[in-house]
Amino acid sequence: MTETQREPVPRIDTSEKDTALAFLRFARHCLVKKTEGLDDEQLRRTLVPSGTSLLGLVQHVTDGERWWFGYHVAKDARWSDVDFSMAVPPDRPAAEVFAAFDEAVAASDEILDGVTDLDAPLAALVDGEQLSVRWVVAHTTSELARHAGHADIIRELIDGVTGR
Repeated sequence: MTETQREPVPRIDTSEKDTALAFLRFARHCLVKKTEGLDDEQLRRTLVPSGTSLLGLVQHVTDGERWWFGYHVAKDARWSDVDFSMAVPPDRPAAEVFAAFDEAVAASDEILDGVTDLDAPLAALVDGEQLSVRWVVAHTTSELARHAGHADIIRELIDGVTGR
């Protein structure tokens, strides 16, 4: 099968933060790229027993951005209780899901722009444990990459499009 969405991984190696954020951005991009060119029915289509859809993945990672960067790094109480649901209500427009993702990413990037040291402690503990911003960046990147892999499979099942 021809890979129609293949892109090279980042080659940014100027500093720990630059490299980490390049891979975070790449993982975000890889997930959302899997939704490009699809109609509403395809975005909501579930092809696996868990009921996961491409649109549901985008909604889920939006909550992850808010929870990890908004709440744990910046301690914005608005994001202290997100539900991480992948079930998108049928009356919620896809455009609204994508706009929320873009807003969450912009807010996360703004928070991360203010971080000068990835060793900085989180503003909110994680299950009672003090972790660093580095840990949240690594964890969020790995979660996004994992979900981008799920999106790869779902997209291939929808129309055969492959590639990272």
